[in-house]
Amino acid sequence: MSDGQARPPAIVIIPARMASTRLPGKPLADIHGEAMIVHVWRRAVEAQIGTVVVACDDARVQQAIEAVGGTAVMTRPDHASGSDRIFEALQAVDPNGKAEIVVNVQGDLPTIAPAAIRACFLPLLDPAVDVSTLATEINVEAERTNPNVVKVVGTRLEPDRMRALYFTRATAPYGEGPLYHHIGLYAYRRSALSRFVAMPPSELELREKLEQLRLLEAGMRIDVALVDDVPLGVDTPEHLEEARLRLGAS
Repeated sequence: MSDGQARPPAIVIIPARMASTRLPGKPLADIHGEAMIVHVWRRAVEAQIGTVVVACDDARVQQAIEAVGGTAVMTRPDHASGSDRIFEALQAVDPNGKAEIVVNVQGDLPTIAPAAIRACFLPLLDPAVDVSTLATEINVEAERTNPNVVKVVGTRLEPDRMRALYFTRATAPYGEGPLYHHIGLYAYRRSALSRFVAMPPSELELREKLEQLRLLEAGMRIDVALVDDVPLGVDTPEHLEEARLRLGAS
């Protein structure tokens, strides 16, 4: 799928939730003088695929984004998932439905590459695709059997793209060959996001504790763009220190 094709109008929404048991106040964690959420916002802006909005539940996060010239909207604090939060924000900032594609960039990925955000967007240039996401080949042996490393099983369509058949915490597929680590960044066709948040959790979603299985069980198509590495997700003080090392002083 060529990056040169005409692109449907898109919006990038970054959900940011202050309540974190392992790293309280995570969106405002300092990385070289700026809040973590600001680093994520900058990378989303650099991807240059559409307007970027932060969906937050705390006025301090809104203020941090507005202080650097960004847009942030307040959302309810009791959302069950980031998908529900971005849907509320979408309705607030784009009530007339101008954006056809909604890209969900997690607010705890300060090292995410703008190229990865663009890669997630590209499969939706194919009108048959409802949702797209990212994965990378697993090269660390211990990750093959780690249930915290979610694997995507799919059919290869192009060298850097496949159609998802299943997501699992198990080691799959069986046999010789590569395994792929799923990266939780999503681009939704707007109609797919609307349908998704209206559906109750599915049986396999609850069993595997993987929200994206709700989409597959409903018969929706998810394509996967393959990228070179996994961005660091910041969930603990140790992750925060690693993010500071990776980003360096600037």
